[in-house]
Amino acid sequence: MSAGKSAVNGSVSGFVDLAQQPVIEPVPGCRLRTPFGRNLMLSYLEMDAGAEVPSHSHPHEQGGVLLSGILELTIGDETRRVTPGSLFLIPPDVPHRAVAVEGPVTVLDVFSPVREDYAALSNRYIPTTAAPDSGAGSSKRTD
Repeated sequence: MSAGKSAVNGSVSGFVDLAQQPVIEPVPGCRLRTPFGRNLMLSYLEMDAGAEVPSHSHPHEQGGVLLSGILELTIGDETRRVTPGSLFLIPPDVPHRAVAVEGPVTVLDVFSPVREDYAALSNRYIPTTAAPDSGAGSSKRTD
């Protein structure tokens, strides 16, 4: 297998071309591209101004860096306005929420283990407006 080519179950190795990655839209105004390897998933998240990833939790550890914009991020009981370059770590099963304030936002998240829902181009953990209490939502694939 050469670097950058697809492997088992859609995972990749080597260099990743984001333009070639399918887009997941778990909630309105939020678009994800989620290349992954055997034990780790990257999530390139673009949020429109005012877009919200509602409070949710999942069994995966999550870390991230805000690349652009201003994000109101809640982890557990603490909320902060984070700016580009800010880093964050979210332990498994801790509720968290994100809102793009004052314009669009770009975030690079890392998940371990791989989020099985995103690997399947779906959303299992983020509530959607159509199903706010179910803990499971649909997604829109836009590749």
